[in-house]
Amino acid sequence: MGEVSQLLPVVLGLVVAGMLAGTLAGLLGVGGGIINVPVLYFLFQHFGVDASSAMVIATGTSLATIIPTSLSSIWSHHNRRNIDWPLIKRWLLFMVAGVLVGSWFVTLFDGRYFIFLFALVALFMAFNLYFRSNRSAFFQQLPPMPFQGFIGSIIGFFSVMIGIGGGTLGVSILTACNYAVHRAVGTSAAFGLLISLPGAIVLLLFAATPSGAPVGTWGYVNFLSLMILIPLCVAFAPVGVWLGAKLDGVKLKKVFAVLLAITALRMLSQVFSSI
Repeated sequence: MGEVSQLLPVVLGLVVAGMLAGTLAGLLGVGGGIINVPVLYFLFQHFGVDASSAMVIATGTSLATIIPTSLSSIWSHHNRRNIDWPLIKRWLLFMVAGVLVGSWFVTLFDGRYFIFLFALVALFMAFNLYFRSNRSAFFQQLPPMPFQGFIGSIIGFFSVMIGIGGGTLGVSILTACNYAVHRAVGTSAAFGLLISLPGAIVLLLFAATPSGAPVGTWGYVNFLSLMILIPLCVAFAPVGVWLGAKLDGVKLKKVFAVLLAITALRMLSQVFSSI
């Protein structure tokens, strides 16, 4: 009975997190990782996991949740011809190499480094959402190879270390290089699978489960969270899309940008207070 009473608040917290993540993803058109990671990070801490362990488990779990959602997204975007498959083929090996190196780094270093890195990326995204929602391209086209390969490896390297798919960095980089937004989003959905699948496998099989990890954790992946988050994220994304059709999208993105910036700053404060 005691175990049930301890498990119930965790389950309820994950249910709320899944509903929130799915709704916000559909409402704002942002990737689930940028929502799931901070939600899981603070939720795990609330139930007694230290900040460093909470971050790496949130990272691994977020990557695992991206796998099925990215498959669904790829199918949808492929049918609309929004994916640049030749680009995916050119970048595949470079991106996967970056993912494998980044995943290895996660297993080696203290989780506080990745809290700091996630906060910086979240602040970058908050800035983009707030100030550059109608951004114009910086460049007329992508650079030639092998610079493209370097870009792909960097996207994979940084994304996997903070548990996000390809959208946060991929869309920003592709649109800066004069990609149409829909094509950038569709292509970045394919990035999500290239990042999440090998990243989740490495963090599942080759990472030691932290002491004090929440129930159902293997390596850096919490399966209890997966079982709850995946169906709820999928179920509530259409709710977010419906709300988005009713509300002012630009204002909503600015509100989310402010909330994301506050979350990032709170995460940074935890890092600096622990030094």
